[in-house]
Amino acid sequence: MDPEAFLDLANQVIKLKMYPYFDIAHSILCALAVREDLGSGAQSFSRKHPLSCWLSTMLVIFAGGMVANGLLGEPILAPLKNTPQLVIGTICWYLVFYTPFDVGYKVAKFLPVKVVASAMKEIYRAKKVYDGVSHAAKLYPNAYVIMIIVGTLKGNGAGFSKLLERLIRGAWTPTAMETMQPSFYTKASLVASVIFVLDKKTDLISAPHALVYFGIVIFFVYFKLSSILLGIHDPFVPFENLFCALFMGGIWDSLANRNNRSCFTIHNMCLT
Repeated sequence: MDPEAFLDLANQVIKLKMYPYFDIAHSILCALAVREDLGSGAQSFSRKHPLSCWLSTMLVIFAGGMVANGLLGEPILAPLKNTPQLVIGTICWYLVFYTPFDVGYKVAKFLPVKVVASAMKEIYRAKKVYDGVSHAAKLYPNAYVIMIIVGTLKGNGAGFSKLLERLIRGAWTPTAMETMQPSFYTKASLVASVIFVLDKKTDLISAPHALVYFGIVIFFVYFKLSSILLGIHDPFVPFENLFCALFMGGIWDSLANRNNRSCFTIHNMCLT
């Protein structure tokens, strides 16, 4: 592709309006995530506890803004003042849980629909990460760590609010902490936040901002579609294993265990 045409495409992507289509895709997938987390009892739960079901779904949809606002000392419920988005979220929740013959859920789960919605959600995620970094940069211009944290939370707030979201539904799962077992979306949002901070606050990245943003969008969309179509769930794992082996004591622990086994074998041979 011609470089000027590619840059023009990047500028078009960065100017995309999220309302209403990207908000719809995000809300549908959030409602799907809640329903799948409920498992086989999702339908009966939604009939018996509609308020709990709605609250947990809204928490997932608006999690990024709520969690980030809580850390920044801003009103936690401020994201809910966006009435059009709240209406969209409620309609999507109703379609996924309550349509006759489960038509809404089946359509949302239909692979072509899910692929398109997932691609749109990843574009939405990139926008959220960038908005989080930009907002934190205005409040704390030199606090790079805060910018990265807020960008990560904006990108995958649902992962960090999972404990509360399940508690609203009456399920207490204290081990469901995103900090203990980060998902790919948290790791990807963290990497994207770092890149946006470097692009915004340093001269280490010389490419135009639109190209950097577009690259993050491609990264999110590519690995999301790879997860759906190819089953590639976390490409960071090999690099994490290598890093832990080199810098987190993995090699030394393996050597120590090997030496201990050798000493135990020699000791047994001497006894026999």
